[in-house]
Amino acid sequence: MELNMIVVTGATGNVGRPLVRAMAEAGERVTAVSRGTAPVDLPSGAGHVRADLTEPETLRPALDGAEALFLHDGGAGGHGLDPRAVLDVAKDAGVRRVVLLSSQGVVTRPESPSHGGVMRAVEAAVRESGLAWTILRAGGFASNAYAWAESVRAERTVAAPFGDVGIPVIDPADIAEVAAMALRKDEHTGETYELNGPAAVTPRQQAEAIGAALGEPVRFVELTRAEAHARMATFMPEPVVETTLAVLGEPNAAELRLSPDVERVLGRAPRPFAEWARRNVEAFR
Repeated sequence: MELNMIVVTGATGNVGRPLVRAMAEAGERVTAVSRGTAPVDLPSGAGHVRADLTEPETLRPALDGAEALFLHDGGAGGHGLDPRAVLDVAKDAGVRRVVLLSSQGVVTRPESPSHGGVMRAVEAAVRESGLAWTILRAGGFASNAYAWAESVRAERTVAAPFGDVGIPVIDPADIAEVAAMALRKDEHTGETYELNGPAAVTPRQQAEAIGAALGEPVRFVELTRAEAHARMATFMPEPVVETTLAVLGEPNAAELRLSPDVERVLGRAPRPFAEWARRNVEAFR
């Protein structure tokens, strides 16, 4: 079944960018939505509209003629987002399907306001919207390793806490491929997919994988929890820092569980971190 048009919010992000590309390559009409200027690599034939999801009416021009919406908070973590208002605008514009990028924390950290509570409310709004819906609960992103890009480029060093504690991070391109399927096919309506990687990978192993992609060693420096907290607190709210450190340092059984959902949807295993590192090695040169 072909859709008239697909709208992708968060289109400059690590998931939105490959999703726009995948939709364009599949021959779909796609509109990329971001708060800033169009992505520099916007595919030929794809449109772009500037909008801010915290101001739902700004989304209306992007939704003209659209039948499906990929809903992503654009990095706001759901804060400042009124999902019901966004979905009302979408429904009023004629959208009939929504795919939400949510967080694994909805089920693994339900007590956390930042990781569980906010996105649980967004999920509820999607389910109650009257639209056909699919929810993608993603674990930790492989692309979080971009935080080390500057130190790798300058010193060939990765500094992180909990060097030998691993979690199964997910390649954002895999999330994008699952989203592309859910946006186009009815069979994914009403499904909630948990998306993570093929195996737990530690920060030390990630540093080794980046080094292998570069063809030269990358040194791993282990931070104390306090040192990591101080660094993260410069760009994260305190509750987010605490929950993130708990996930990284003491992942629970649900966070370590290897989900079959990527393979269930795509017919192949999720990509390992080393493949993500090879594909994105230029960021670390």
